[in-house]
Amino acid sequence: MNLDAIRARLWPRSLFGRLTLILFIGLIAAHTLSFGMILYDRMQSSKAMMIYYLGKDVASSIAILERVPAAERASWLDKLERSRYRYVLGPVAAGVPVHSSLATEAVDAITGALGKAYAITATTTESAQAPQLDLHLTLADGTPVTVVLTPSTMTIALWIPVVLCAQLAILALFTWLAVRVAARPLAQLAHAADMLGPDMQTDPLQEDGPLEVARAATAFNAMQCRIRSYLAERVQILAAVSHDLQTPITRMRLRADMLDDGVQRDKMLADLAAMQSLVEQGIAYARSQSQAQAPDEASCRIDLDALLRSLVYDYQDAGQAVVLHGQLGHPLVSRPQTLRRIMSNLVDNALKFGWEVEIHIQPAAAGYVSISVLDRGPGIPQDQLGAVLQPFYRVENSRNRETGGSGLGLAIVQQLTMALGGTLALSNREGGGLRASLLIPVK
Repeated sequence: MNLDAIRARLWPRSLFGRLTLILFIGLIAAHTLSFGMILYDRMQSSKAMMIYYLGKDVASSIAILERVPAAERASWLDKLERSRYRYVLGPVAAGVPVHSSLATEAVDAITGALGKAYAITATTTESAQAPQLDLHLTLADGTPVTVVLTPSTMTIALWIPVVLCAQLAILALFTWLAVRVAARPLAQLAHAADMLGPDMQTDPLQEDGPLEVARAATAFNAMQCRIRSYLAERVQILAAVSHDLQTPITRMRLRADMLDDGVQRDKMLADLAAMQSLVEQGIAYARSQSQAQAPDEASCRIDLDALLRSLVYDYQDAGQAVVLHGQLGHPLVSRPQTLRRIMSNLVDNALKFGWEVEIHIQPAAAGYVSISVLDRGPGIPQDQLGAVLQPFYRVENSRNRETGGSGLGLAIVQQLTMALGGTLALSNREGGGLRASLLIPVK
């Protein structure tokens, strides 16, 4: 696994995860640096205090040893001993001269406290327990004295790691809260965008919170209103034009009937019939848009199996080969007329461009039912399956050219399906033909 793959695995995909990770790592780094600086300062302060008191205490001890009789000096050694250093009378094994910063500071501190009368040298030896520093000097009567200094590392209390872990936990909690508060408006904005349906009637976002969030919510609400206005205006224009064209088409049809030339009369009537069909389809599309934005049919409890059987029987009575397979087995809440119109359009489209039409119904994912209309025929090119759902789009090279059509049938089905809260998907069948799959919510 290369470095990019590892980075992709470790790097969160969500903005919430990325901000949380960045802030938490940054806070941990800053907290660790602060803790390290405090610990270092404490060590330096402890070292400075030890050196300072070392000089004062050694000076006092040497003064005592100078004043007591030589025979009594040995009895004083235990009294003068400290936790980090002790005194040895008499010669000791010579060590290695040392010039470390600790040795220099210790010699300077003792020299400053004792004065220039005592010459102090520093050597080091490796004892069985820990390294030690030997400071050698000579009393006034010539007795050698060695101050054996055992430097010790600063110990850390057991409660410090516990407090540090508690602080890191608090940092993680407040980082999570801060990022959650900052990222929640973005999540709400994304949810509102996902909930935009064909009616554009979702509740507006609350225009509160930080300035940038409030401005984004205001812009989103304004955009939603503009889109709703543009859609309503487009539907009104389409409906008005389609409706107003019916009158001149009717007049032209009457005048065409009065023509003496039968051939020209038939051609003109055929063109007028095509225009009339286009106008009717335009009006139907405008109505589907209007129904999607403001449904005029209330939802009710229906028997989907009975509705589809009734639809199939109507086609079979008209001599059309339509077959129903499967059943839902329980009622659902939907708009029956809208659903019947969707199915009628899909079946009509399948009969117009294909044959052997079948309707399949079966329960789908939780809360949905799947209804598919299948036919055998030329199908639709794979790269145009999405485009045929757009208004006025026709695929003349893949469907029968003689069938005509306005390119609004599937667009109407798409609008009505969205109005029901469902989805429409088209796919080609193996062996030829088209599958139109509906996914309708079962409320």
